[in-house]
Amino acid sequence: MKRLLKVFGVLLAVLAVAFVLLRVPDTDSQAMWAKYGAAPSQKLALADGRTVHIRDEGPRDAPVIVLLHGSNADLHTWQPWVDRLKADYRVIRFDQRGHGLTGPAPDSDYRVDAFVADVDAVADRLELERFVLAGNSMGGGIAMAYAMQHPERLAGLVLVDAGGADIQRKGSGNLLFTLAAIPVVNTLMAQITPRSLVERSFSQSVANQAIVTPAVIDRYWELARYPGNREATLARFAQPRTPFTAQQVSAVQVPTLVMWGKEDSLIPYAAAGWYMDHLPNATLVAYDGIGHVPMEEAPDRSAADLRAFMQRLAADN
Repeated sequence: MKRLLKVFGVLLAVLAVAFVLLRVPDTDSQAMWAKYGAAPSQKLALADGRTVHIRDEGPRDAPVIVLLHGSNADLHTWQPWVDRLKADYRVIRFDQRGHGLTGPAPDSDYRVDAFVADVDAVADRLELERFVLAGNSMGGGIAMAYAMQHPERLAGLVLVDAGGADIQRKGSGNLLFTLAAIPVVNTLMAQITPRSLVERSFSQSVANQAIVTPAVIDRYWELARYPGNREATLARFAQPRTPFTAQQVSAVQVPTLVMWGKEDSLIPYAAAGWYMDHLPNATLVAYDGIGHVPMEEAPDRSAADLRAFMQRLAADN
């Protein structure tokens, strides 16, 4: 017994030393705003007093596209699309609660309904009547949930390797997401977040490795450590994950574009098939050799597909 206690004590001491040596502190919020929040970024004040980091670009009188990023990402993930679309469309994107420069939610609510309410709050603040809502990964699941709750506000829906499908998945395909779901380990991650872990996880999620650049990894790593964001990630991953039902999805009549990378290791291509089986008004575009973020991995092709979808919506109205 004494020997066991001694071994346990040594183990605790090693863990304590490792924690001190490996601990990665939060980034400085002012430095992060200086680096990632320059024009055209804005701090948008919502009706309830909160602020979100937002970029609102393109002609004010053009059709509106609102973009929702994925888990542990930020509004910069949409830059390739914005560059290709802002001349003809009003393109709005924002850092969702617990992400990027928006930071943690004051109410610590990371349920899907809270994210859906944020989309509505941003749309209300910007006085948007109808818009096309596009989301990637977690953002795609939120977009789908928004379409269920507020279909009257949507001219169209775009699901980009979206979450929420009721399919069997083997692992997460992303080391960071796997660790974030493990009790105790995820608590340590709130303080120990090496850059190498972020790089490996992002690399696992994409097929086009050319987009895994030092600048991109720095952005993911630094904004993940924006004050409060790591704790927000733990709270978000602690939420139960309930997929949509076929009945819920089948009730959505909003014209939908389903976009998917066939090499997605995080949310497999089978999920695109599930959405297509149940969405009554959907079109599928798939990308050979592309992974979880087609807007970054295949920006020309995916932006062109979105533009064609927007043109079809305009012709039908």
